[in-house]
Amino acid sequence: MATKYIFVTGGVTSSLGKGIIAASLGKLLQARGYRVTNQKLDPYINIDPGTLNPYEHGECYVTNDGHEADLDLGHYERFLNVPSSKANNVTSGRIYQNVITRERRGDFLGKTVQVIPHITDEIKRNVKQLGNTGNFDFVITEIGGTVGDIESLPYIESVRQLRWELGSDCLCIHLTYVPYVAAAGELKTKPTQHSVKELQQEGVQPDVLVLRAEHPITPEVRKKVALFCNVDPEAVIESADVKTIYEVPVRMQQEGLDRVVLKRLGIDPEATVADMDQWNFFLNKLKTAEKEVKIALVGKYVRLPDAYKSIIESLIHASAYNDRKLKLDLLLSDDITEENVEATLKGYDGILVAPGFGERGIEGKIVSARYARENNIPTLGICYGMQVMAIEFARNVLGYKDAHTVEINPNAKHKVIDMMEEQKTHLDKGGSMRLGAYACKLKAGSRAFEIYGKELIQERHRHRLEFNNQYKAEFEANGMIISGVNPDTQLGEIIEVPTHPWYVGVQFHPEYSSTVLNPHPLFLQFVKAAANK
Repeated sequence: MATKYIFVTGGVTSSLGKGIIAASLGKLLQARGYRVTNQKLDPYINIDPGTLNPYEHGECYVTNDGHEADLDLGHYERFLNVPSSKANNVTSGRIYQNVITRERRGDFLGKTVQVIPHITDEIKRNVKQLGNTGNFDFVITEIGGTVGDIESLPYIESVRQLRWELGSDCLCIHLTYVPYVAAAGELKTKPTQHSVKELQQEGVQPDVLVLRAEHPITPEVRKKVALFCNVDPEAVIESADVKTIYEVPVRMQQEGLDRVVLKRLGIDPEATVADMDQWNFFLNKLKTAEKEVKIALVGKYVRLPDAYKSIIESLIHASAYNDRKLKLDLLLSDDITEENVEATLKGYDGILVAPGFGERGIEGKIVSARYARENNIPTLGICYGMQVMAIEFARNVLGYKDAHTVEINPNAKHKVIDMMEEQKTHLDKGGSMRLGAYACKLKAGSRAFEIYGKELIQERHRHRLEFNNQYKAEFEANGMIISGVNPDTQLGEIIEVPTHPWYVGVQFHPEYSSTVLNPHPLFLQFVKAAANK
């Protein structure tokens, strides 16, 4: 069958959960046996989120092919259990950059370059690029922002054009908010009506409406919304608040979202049945876990939990599969000192030293790593967290009190975290950041080998500096081994203390690879060690 294109837009307010609805629909269609991919179009002018402060936009997600992407791609991968790529996330910055590059090259033969058709053509090309591979039956594209935003106008215009070009192979879902006015004791549909009217004024009639609400949507409200917004009553879907995002696909299945979508696209919904057994197995474990595991995440961006979204979700997956209820506290590393570290961290079953480069908060992380190492608390350090564990070990075990990362103290005598010579050469050519999936060879007999159960693994990276191999022999002679290395460069990827109950630092980001159906082994074993502490 021809690839079907589904667009998910949002209205009334932001943060309604377009990404979760898009991922949930993708999951349901995938569970019926269809090949599905999700895509995110972001209206901001940045080329990608790589240079954005996490407080601006949450975590920066990284794909296997090294693209720095919006955090919604994390939701897509966690729900669909399928890796995404650079093609799955496009920003206005990239769209304009591509068009301007072509204009400078003379591709437009002297014509005036305009939003319509040149920018909209580039948007449509990026949308259809995934479908043109022949690998997908459905391409579900989420358009960031809220209908009415000036930034998203070219995207809505592109949807309008695609609906004409693709005909019955194209569908639009609009997610809106239905507020409950306590004084009146009723749900109000006027914001939804206005949002749909705004979308209609831009030339797009939604086929399906998904209504976020804190109170149940009554049949009368459905009828009213359907009447005023030109959609069938069965295409008005309720999205009530739930305790966990992993309930949303099940709720959408109960509401018949996948059936309505298939019917609108001319596909018989009775021809397939969504097999959600594995998903429901996970959901049941998540809901029925009674024993608690208490984890402290020590980081510098904890005031916005979305900055650590993939880590938090990975811990949720691992806790559920270990039959534990996760009690996670996000602790600001800036506030942790040698004087209060025991009072702050005592009582936790496990400590996760989080990513987050820069000077702010690093000493608090170092103090936390030392406390965890000396008090036998299961500890996982990720990326900068791994580097912090190495710095702490150099300072307090090897006795190099000035040990540091070259990023913060380039004049330190003992640069245990440094830029390797080959990277300095690479920097001159335009970039030294290690991005995307790289191989890692594990040391036989190590905890890392035991965790993965194999010698060669692939993990995603997002960093610039590395463990300085000049210190490898000294580290290993004093009790911290390098248990994982890049087979091509011999750069250290994993450090661990074999005499410690569970003390592991990884240079890569395992959280990017943890999904609902395939939780990452590092998180599984970290939580298991914490639960058995």
